[in-house]
Amino acid sequence: MPTLAQQHILLGISGGIAAYKAAELTRLLIKAGAEVRVCMTEGATHFVTPLTFQALSGHPVHTTLLDPEAEAGMGHIELARWADQIVIAPASANCIARLTHGFADDLLTTLCLASKAPLAIAPAMNQQMWANAATQANIATLQSRKVKLLGPASGEQACGDIGFGRMLEPEQIVQLLQADSAPLQLTGVKVILTAGPTREAIDPVRFISNRSSGKMGYALAEAAQALGAEVTLISGPVALTPPQGVQHLKVESAQQMLEATLAHMPGQDIFIATAAVADYTPAEVAEQKIKKSASELSLELKRTQDILATVTSQFPALFSVGFAAETHDLMTYARSKLERKQLQMVAANSVAGGKVFDQDTNALEVVWRDGQHSFPEMTKQALAVELMQLIAKRYQHYKDTPDAP
Repeated sequence: MPTLAQQHILLGISGGIAAYKAAELTRLLIKAGAEVRVCMTEGATHFVTPLTFQALSGHPVHTTLLDPEAEAGMGHIELARWADQIVIAPASANCIARLTHGFADDLLTTLCLASKAPLAIAPAMNQQMWANAATQANIATLQSRKVKLLGPASGEQACGDIGFGRMLEPEQIVQLLQADSAPLQLTGVKVILTAGPTREAIDPVRFISNRSSGKMGYALAEAAQALGAEVTLISGPVALTPPQGVQHLKVESAQQMLEATLAHMPGQDIFIATAAVADYTPAEVAEQKIKKSASELSLELKRTQDILATVTSQFPALFSVGFAAETHDLMTYARSKLERKQLQMVAANSVAGGKVFDQDTNALEVVWRDGQHSFPEMTKQALAVELMQLIAKRYQHYKDTPDAP
């Protein structure tokens, strides 16, 4: 049975060229089993006619705040009560701003205020509008209120620009909504993740680090929690807000991450090591700031203790998932890491030319002893959902047949 079966989905469409994609989204939501009603802003009707969505959904399209044909003329209350969830796709920068500040000056924003249904938005706008500090602040505010963010994607835009701001394709949106509606696969399972970079001190003001943003690890923590897991997130220094309800531990150095991981490992079921842990650390840390004097400066480095190998050695029954970021020979190194560190899975991605770091998209090659799966490039949020579903499936296989590959 489709995971959206019998759900009442209110599809909001705001003004923007991406409104044409909402027609296909309507069709796919209905195909997935949902009953769809459509609400359009005045701007949206300039791009696609309401008749299009009436034909696709089989219901009249709602555009007017006070509908004389609705019960007592209060159409927005009727729609608000009817919806199991509200999806706005596309969500323009203007629509996002009005939602953030609680405007109720049209039907769409009013019913969002009047409904208890969960809200998801699929942003669509010019790449500079998406990057603008005001838009990013609005997005952060909405996410803090449990509004689900679907995208955006990166690519060529109608204006000719290239960058983030494209609305996710309808298939991806439906996939993410289905994932939210799927039965919880990790209920009662304890998951511990490491994320972000580590910083290895040189002196009181300088350190060695890497370009990891932590975005993939944080997205995985959110996806694991959505599947019902009890999640512990051990994070190096990042500029991210942890998902609400996740136990969040901040660390800085590789040694601190190792100690925190081992301290919280007893009783865990799944370990996912997404952190980009420093392989080397200064042999000695200067007590005072090193002054710029000599024309050259040499640093003696020593290897850090391998967190993943240490964990799998001390907790052999744990279902452990490693990450491999490589510039070349991706699959060779992934398979090697799987065997050397006695892991159940390895998720590998190419970082040639600095690709992936601090970006919102990623692609992965996932391997296990007798199989593999390729995930094409998509937002890290969408990728985390798909990867966690695969991890949950492989974990269940591991529990059912512990001696099998």
